[in-house]
Amino acid sequence: MPQYVSLLRYTQQGIGKVKDSPARLDAARKAAEAMGGKIHSWYLTMGRYDAVLIAEFPNDETCARFFLSVGAQGNVTTQTMKAFTEAEYRKILGTLT
Repeated sequence: MPQYVSLLRYTQQGIGKVKDSPARLDAARKAAEAMGGKIHSWYLTMGRYDAVLIAEFPNDETCARFFLSVGAQGNVTTQTMKAFTEAEYRKILGTLT
């Protein structure tokens, strides 16, 4: 299943209710699973981004739907990147001419 790395930043609303963040993460895990995905890990970070989330979804469309629904709640903004495993990376490079 495709994997994704998402960089999250709290919005003013999200940081104002930061103590509710663990419950929101639990709800996000359940929502991802309901869409056939899985949140593998979540990291609180320091710097430009407040958190990093590693997840997998059946396809890009499902991933987009998930993160649009998360963003619509108004607590975080996201920047999501599709990630390729090392095996996928090696396969891609093997096709270069």
